[in-house]
Parts: sequence; structure tokens; C-alpha cells
Amino acid sequence: MRTTEITDRAAALGVRVRLHAADLDGPGRVAIGAAEPVVTASVFKVPVALELARQAAAGELDLAEPITVAPGHPTPSPYGLATFRHEVTMSWHDLAVLMIGISDNVATDLILARIGRDAVAKLLRHLGFEHTVVPQDCGELLRTIGTDLGADYADGERQLTALSPAQLASLRALQPEHTCRTTAEEMTRLLGLVWRDEAAPPAACADVRRWMGLQVWPHRLRSGFADDRIRISGKTGTLPTVRNEVGVVEYPDGGRYAVAVFTEAADARGQVPERDRFLGFAAARAVGWLRP
Repeated sequence: MRTTEITDRAAALGVRVRLHAADLDGPGRVAIGAAEPVVTASVFKVPVALELARQAAAGELDLAEPITVAPGHPTPSPYGLATFRHEVTMSWHDLAVLMIGISDNVATDLILARIGRDAVAKLLRHLGFEHTVVPQDCGELLRTIGTDLGADYADGERQLTALSPAQLASLRALQPEHTCRTTAEEMTRLLGLVWRDEAAPPAACADVRRWMGLQVWPHRLRSGFADDRIRISGKTGTLPTVRNEVGVVEYPDGGRYAVAVFTEAADARGQVPERDRFLGFAAARAVGWLRP
């Protein structure tokens, strides 16, 4: 195993990588800075989804309950409910599909307001996670960028491409100690608990697995696995300088591997597809080293 193959590729692309891959049914592990705190960006939506599903399984809420969402929600997003022009009614289950499938920020904030961030924190503590925290919703997180810049910020990397590395580093949203954070190792451990029905009642874990299996983005984790028989369930995370994805890779022969790849760049360019594909490259190399 040569993890320098991954770190050298990361350096050539101008990013720093933290990675953890774990065989869900065996002791195999691959780690690169896996214990270092990292900015989750939208990866924090995974524990939010888990707590939503846990409350539903416990009878504390009904995933089928209809929710009416009016246009003009204050949380910005380049897609999803933030772009809707008219009122729409959907269920909590539908909102979860949007939150995980397309990383809808409005859906996330509606769900987090319903289940309570204290409940998410309690769940994470119960499961033994020391470094994974969700202190903000999407709207609060994005507003810190606008506040730090002294300007309106609408979740668009184009606004920040001219900032210097020092200016970017000053943004609280890019500092783990001031925002939603985790470690690569804790994220693969969380996914392992979900896939083995150990994070919550089996029905809740099944909901989370289904929602992650519906993610639409093929340009990161999925890009490393060309075989269509390989099932990829994932959740991306994106902020200026940050490209992440966590997920589970399942092979036809029954092999199951949790992977978490977090990257941080020195610039905020949004259109750098090779950095997106790097996540798939790194994940595929790590999983390949774990397979017989």
C-alpha cells in the first residue's frame, strides 16, 4: 500500500487530503490524516438524516406528514427548494430525499428545525463520537461567510474566486473549530454503524441507506468506480476551497467499504473538475487496497 500515490496526486492538484476507508466486515483500514478535524460542509446532513429517521422509527414524528414550503425561504441554495417560485407541499420523507439526494439547503434547515440540533448532538454523543458536531444549520453557516466578507453571500463560489488564500483562511466557515466538523475516521465509523443497523433501529438505518443511495452526483466518489454493478451510496460536501464526499461502496461479491475523503484547496475556484474526480480516484485506490 502506497498512500503517497494519493497524497502526491492531491499535491499536484493543489489540494490537501484527509481520508479514511474501512472494510465494514473486517479489520482493514486505510488512513491519511484521518484523525484531524475537518470542515464537513454538507456532509453534516448525514447525521441529521439519521436523527430524522431515528425519531420516525421511535414514533416521535411521521415521515409521511405533509409540510407546506412557501417560496422565499431565507436559506440560499443554487438548486432545490430555494429556486422554486411557487408553494409546494411534500412530506418529511420527501424533504430528506432532497436533503441527501441533491443536498438541498432549505430542506435541511426545515428538517433540522423540526428534529432539533440538540437531538442530533445527543445522538452523536450516544454513539461515541467526540469530534463530529453540528452547531449550525445551512443558513447560519452561509451567513457567517457574508458577515466575514462584509457582503451578501448566496452560496456561490464565483463570488470568492478573487480572494487571497489569507482572506479565505479567515472565513469561519472554513475553520473546523468554528463550524460543522468531523474527522474522516468518525465518518466511516458512522457509516459502518448505519450499514450494520447499529446506529439506530434497523428501519431508521434502512431509511438513511436508501436516501444516500439516491444521491444524484456522479462526479466525485462515483467517478472512481466504472463498473455499474458496484453500488455507491454517498453524500457530498462543498464550500469555497472544500470538496468532500463520504459514502459506502458495495461490490457484487458482498464486499462493503466505507470511505470518507475530505479535501481543502488554496483557492476557491469552482470549476476544477479534476479536483472533483480526485475524490473518486482516492476512494478507488483506498478501497482497492482493502479488497482481497
